[in-house]
Amino acid sequence: MSKPDLNLLVQLDVLLAEGSVARAAERLRLSPSAMSRALARLREVTGDPLLVRAGRGLVPTPRALELRERVSQLVDDAEAVLRPTDMLELKQLVRTFTLRTSEGFVENFGPDLLRRISAEAPGVRLRFLPKPNKESTALRDGSVDLETGVVGLSTGPEVRTQALLRDRFIGVVRKEHPLSKGPMTAASYAGGRHVLVSRRGLERGLIDDALEKLGLARLIVTTVGGFSAALALARGSDLIASVPERHTGNLRAGMHSFALPVPVPEVTVSMLWHPRLDADPAHRWLRGCVREVCLAQLADPRTGNLLGDDAT
Repeated sequence: MSKPDLNLLVQLDVLLAEGSVARAAERLRLSPSAMSRALARLREVTGDPLLVRAGRGLVPTPRALELRERVSQLVDDAEAVLRPTDMLELKQLVRTFTLRTSEGFVENFGPDLLRRISAEAPGVRLRFLPKPNKESTALRDGSVDLETGVVGLSTGPEVRTQALLRDRFIGVVRKEHPLSKGPMTAASYAGGRHVLVSRRGLERGLIDDALEKLGLARLIVTTVGGFSAALALARGSDLIASVPERHTGNLRAGMHSFALPVPVPEVTVSMLWHPRLDADPAHRWLRGCVREVCLAQLADPRTGNLLGDDAT
């Protein structure tokens, strides 16, 4: 069975609107003979004359009157599909975006992001999922619209990325901890009891590599999957938590923070998305919201850079 020529829909729409072969030809920039051939084809495929002679003009048949609104709507819908979608009506947008992030993103950036989304596009909902790894499967299969995190070796080569923030690690202890008084040295830091943060349950991280270069090693007594858990343990014990500075500003309230006495590389945090969403206006708007909310907090020492990578 041959497929119908969908160009005939456009020609039928114009013919029914104009009621004239000549005017329809002029509107579609066709010759009158080409328009007459189109009408002949339409009569053949529909089994109806569609437009019949009445004096010096043409009038639609009952079948043509029945088709007129349906054909017009079909053509409008097709044009909407093919029309560039640069104009985004945020107030009318109804959509749910799924974001895969570290726990700290929701705690530190979530409130501001949700306020902005609600103000600009009240019909948009955000769904936050935890990020157990850096694999790009969820972006590829469409179950996740946007990720935040550190680009890793397992990140798919096709994934689009945009840098958001940079952050450094600091040490945190409870207010009355012995390390909260006096100068901090690499030896005194390594000599304490530590909580390690690792989503994958690693036994060491970047800080351990830095200490090893100085001939030192720290005692890790427990491992947790996120920075908020590490800070909760440090707040209620003598454990030392090593966390990103700006990222944990609110969570560290009432605790003693200090610069690490060993050099640890800063980390760049990015947005990640699949290229099929690159040109989607609503997704571009979401990316802009995330970027601007993160940048706005850089000036606030209590909040800021997003982090959620492996062991530290």
